[in-house]
Amino acid sequence: MKGHSAAALGALLVGVVHPVAANGVVQWDIRRSQRSQEFTKLRRRGSTFNEVISNDEARGGYFATCQIGTPGQNLTLQLDTGSSDIWVPDSKASVCRKFGNSGGCNLGAFDSAQSSSFEVVGKGEFDISYVDGSSSKGDYFTDVFSIGGATLQNMTMGLGLETDISYGLVGVGYAVNEAIVGSSQSVSSAYPNLPVNMVNEGLINTVAYSLWLNDLDASSGSILFGGIDTKKYKGDLTRIQIYPATQDIFTSFKVALTSLEAISPSGQDTLTSTAFPIAVVLDSGTTLSYLPTDLAMQIWKEAGAEYSAHYGTAIIPCSMQNSQGYFSFGFAGPGGPRINVTMDELVLDVSTDGGPQFTSGQYKGETICEFGIQNISSSPYLLGDTFLRSAYVVYDLVNNEVGIAQTDFNSTESNVVAFASMSATIPSATVAPSQAEVTNRPTVTVPAYAASKGFTDLSASGTAASTSAEQNAATPTPSRASTGQMLVVSLTMLLTAVGSGLFVAIL
Repeated sequence: MKGHSAAALGALLVGVVHPVAANGVVQWDIRRSQRSQEFTKLRRRGSTFNEVISNDEARGGYFATCQIGTPGQNLTLQLDTGSSDIWVPDSKASVCRKFGNSGGCNLGAFDSAQSSSFEVVGKGEFDISYVDGSSSKGDYFTDVFSIGGATLQNMTMGLGLETDISYGLVGVGYAVNEAIVGSSQSVSSAYPNLPVNMVNEGLINTVAYSLWLNDLDASSGSILFGGIDTKKYKGDLTRIQIYPATQDIFTSFKVALTSLEAISPSGQDTLTSTAFPIAVVLDSGTTLSYLPTDLAMQIWKEAGAEYSAHYGTAIIPCSMQNSQGYFSFGFAGPGGPRINVTMDELVLDVSTDGGPQFTSGQYKGETICEFGIQNISSSPYLLGDTFLRSAYVVYDLVNNEVGIAQTDFNSTESNVVAFASMSATIPSATVAPSQAEVTNRPTVTVPAYAASKGFTDLSASGTAASTSAEQNAATPTPSRASTGQMLVVSLTMLLTAVGSGLFVAIL
């Protein structure tokens, strides 16, 4: 991810912004993929508009169907808060042609020859790489882009002519996190990406959106550009600061994780780390969550997970989906928001047809699942979908703040509130009171693991755990102090927009 300065962000806005009607809403569907493969290599990869996004467990991540070109061609693209370009595989790319007539790009590929409005604007300038070695290279082009009922006439996108990735992405991060900025090493090369362009075309009032992924079993959730939905979260919505990469330069949605507690019917433990306060990136493009090793190992011990050298990841019996334990994540110091994550959101099936089993040890004969919190030896630390499903998150790219609250799973009600103007703060949100204290380093201790027995005791109903977690979220306890399918995170993340209106997308 990369960032932007206020001046650079303002330069991306062009023309006069015309706010749309206060009741204007466009819904964008995004769905979560159903993961069907067993362990493979790790990959990380005024008005309102609402889009449904689909939960795709096969690939991991959340996907939306869009239309590109004239006439419009349907493509299903991954939604990614950790990158900033829209890019699509070219229909002639080898990855799309390798499986015969059916093609390898079963979510869609773009045929530029079939679009009368296609225009190349940066030949050979699109070049993005990911931490697992996959990449996409080609041209920047402009064309008509439609999503969730909103149409942008002149959207800049990348065309993957040489790519080993079989589906494209919709990046909604800071504009200066675009691949072109990384390759040119110049902020001035940034172009108006999707959130900025929506402002420029008068669709939303500011560069901001809110994300509601819903629970692991739900097939879809929503992304709302330009506003919030007060019926999609519980308790208070709290504003916290985004960390800049350097002074006035923001490169990713990095916030301060300041406490973590393990809670179960048998007790409660405060978990500590030499890395606290931990700068964590809230990234929908990462299916798992990655925390410092010393902290991850405490979490594993509490939850009953264990690291497998064979699979190269932390694994856990699938039966632990019914565990009564949960983890409480605290942000931005004392009095800041707290998000509770239950075990049914952290124990992930690795196959739709049973999967491998433990062959020895205390779990012998039980089906293996992947654990949703993994370790990583150095930053960037990531809170991906295994965390974000439990949180309602508002990304404000103008004021460089995140609003966060406990999600309301499977809510059927809606009350959309638009940002009033470009510089308006997040509606209905209060500011975390002690953010100045996030530089304080708590004492590192060894937990008593009083909660551990309650995590592994499955004699009680898992429903009780969810209820307990929700009650704790409403009245937070003050803090005392992959072999799986993880989607690739752009290398530009290691480098390190704005307007008038609102757009909603349903995941």
